[in-house]
Amino acid sequence: MSETETLFAALRQSSDEAVVDMLERMVRDAPDHALNKMNALDLAGTAGIDEDRVIATLLNAVGLGMFEMTWNVMCPSCAGVLSANKSLKTVNRAQYHCAFCAAGYETTLDNLVEVTFTVSPRVRKIAAHNPDELSAAEYYRQIFWSSAIDLPDDLEKLLDDVTLEIVDLPAGERAILSLQVPQGTLVVFDPVTHAVQFLDVSGQETSERQNLSVIFNRVQVPVDNVTLRPGPLRLALDNRTDGRVLPAVWVANPALDDLLKRRKSVLTATRLLTNQTFRDIYRTDTLAIGQRLKILSLTFLFSDLKDSTELYERVGDLTAFDLVNEHFRLLQEIIASERGAIVKTIGDAVMATFETPDRAIAAAIRMREAMSDLGAERQHQSLRLKMGIHEGSCLAVTLNGQQDYFGQTVNIASRVQGLAASRSIVVTESVVEDAHARALLETNGLKPTPRRVALSGIADKVSVYEIS
Repeated sequence: MSETETLFAALRQSSDEAVVDMLERMVRDAPDHALNKMNALDLAGTAGIDEDRVIATLLNAVGLGMFEMTWNVMCPSCAGVLSANKSLKTVNRAQYHCAFCAAGYETTLDNLVEVTFTVSPRVRKIAAHNPDELSAAEYYRQIFWSSAIDLPDDLEKLLDDVTLEIVDLPAGERAILSLQVPQGTLVVFDPVTHAVQFLDVSGQETSERQNLSVIFNRVQVPVDNVTLRPGPLRLALDNRTDGRVLPAVWVANPALDDLLKRRKSVLTATRLLTNQTFRDIYRTDTLAIGQRLKILSLTFLFSDLKDSTELYERVGDLTAFDLVNEHFRLLQEIIASERGAIVKTIGDAVMATFETPDRAIAAAIRMREAMSDLGAERQHQSLRLKMGIHEGSCLAVTLNGQQDYFGQTVNIASRVQGLAASRSIVVTESVVEDAHARALLETNGLKPTPRRVALSGIADKVSVYEIS
């Protein structure tokens, strides 16, 4: 048995067989680019397999050394990769700048950081393992652009429609291009160094040759727009780096707009942090000590067993311990199935996160019923959960040696849980205002009852809704 066969056999021990079969077929038969920067959500959609099953299998494959995981900071506008990181620990800038779009973005995990997977060389060697050997078109496909952009198979033909010229320029070399530049905006851009020069071509056409020189090096410097007239241009490209560069002269035209609008859903960092398999594997090694990364929207669910102390008194330590453990097992199973993850437990309480409010509400409804069923099954009707849900912005941090969350959203969610009576779910206004959450409540015939309350440490009263 080869090493690859041994690794896939090991992967089958911990992962979904249908997903493992799919990955094995891809490793055997897929073109190289399909095994680079793999988009877990796109894979799941194409194969008709549940997304979380695909994500979990890929995470397990990373653990076995079969695939490598990359955290790509990507430009929301052009979908270019601004920074490729083997760990979230190195996503450490407050802002990232896209030279191609001349725009800066605050670092958030919701829409700026995607997670992709690439086959390891020990399983199969692919062209992207040696990016200097890729053609210019394939470099753009496999290295520059993120998995968020839906590129056609014949990328070279499409690039012909949006560029005047693309040059493969070795280290220390110089190239001279003779171009006829049209009116409009042109962008001289290199995807290797991310060096850029914007050209504003306007005015009356000229027959006189214009001259421009662009130097590529590893130092990023601000550049001013260069104004030219339509007509002949002698463009000198000077590579002063120790590696090749791939400058292209892009034309800002409708074809480029159409190309950049071709998008796919991606596995965001926020989504992955709320995945139970990811938390189980990377609980203590996700963020550096002192690192803080902003999340614009995350939903928190806090739950607590009502009167658990009296339960121990009434049924005895051994029986109560078994009941509480079973309660934790059921909660984790339900939370994971609704694309959430348990962050931590505190006594009999649980803190969990979800990417969206509707998933948290769906989990809470199921958790409430599961506790009723468990109580009836074990003849202890007192197994009742108090739950609170709130959605908002927060910081992903490391606390007490594990990945956690910090901020007012977390504080409010915890305090809202304290308002819950037996078997009730208390949610905030931001939760019930979510369209998917409202639809879920209507489908289940649940009508939240509103009230205004004061929460400890919160200056103004808060609108909360009780789901009985």
